[in-house]
Amino acid sequence: MANWVRFEAGGRIGFGTLSSETISVQQGDMFAGPVATGETLATGDVRLLMPCQPSKMICLWNNFHALAAKLEVAEPAEPLYLLKAPSSFMGPDQAIRRPASYDGKIVYEGELGIVIGKRCANASDAEAASAIFGYTCINDVTAGEIISRDPTFAQWARAKSFDTFGIFGPGIVTGLDPSSLVVRTILNGAERQNYPISDMIFPAAALVGAISRDMTLLPGDVIACGTSVGVGAMKETENTIEVTIDGIGTLRNTLAQ
Repeated sequence: MANWVRFEAGGRIGFGTLSSETISVQQGDMFAGPVATGETLATGDVRLLMPCQPSKMICLWNNFHALAAKLEVAEPAEPLYLLKAPSSFMGPDQAIRRPASYDGKIVYEGELGIVIGKRCANASDAEAASAIFGYTCINDVTAGEIISRDPTFAQWARAKSFDTFGIFGPGIVTGLDPSSLVVRTILNGAERQNYPISDMIFPAAALVGAISRDMTLLPGDVIACGTSVGVGAMKETENTIEVTIDGIGTLRNTLAQ
């Protein structure tokens, strides 16, 4: 089990493994035989970045039994998903920005993220499981009022792809059993979401396998597993939003309206 992070320190961007308040610096490719340099850095001396650079983020809709029941919608027979634009991606401790073209509700969605570690295409569930590098926290930020604004076209990609709306981190933790994890979302100190990953309709390996049969997954790609009950809007003048998954960490950001 390891917690992989990317960082910026003195103009240098690097990556390594985090233990307590110390980063053991690595070199090479995070997903293909990285080598420890022997250098260590204190977390107080670096700025954590998003922990990898995905070619795409794939976001699930209606992937939890509890949310499907609350919304009174049928559970899907196959994974339902959309893509977020890479320009929306952002890491921890950065500000979520309101789009200039949108003045409606901005919604948080705390989620588990799957990070792919090797090229994966047309995979069986067993092959898909071996392609998973680790897991991260996600805030799948959404401009909620845009999705259904035009009755002729559901604007999922637009609503979820504004700059700063694809947040993940702070690290990628390997060697976890995702079915044992719980997602908690805290808005301005108040818990808004608390749900088990074991309630997913399509578990992690099944998701990776199904999506790989639609499109090739590349090292660093992220799958946002979908959210459950408790989604809501960030309404105050300034918000602190935290997505915590014990065993992975806390992804913390702010929204300045």
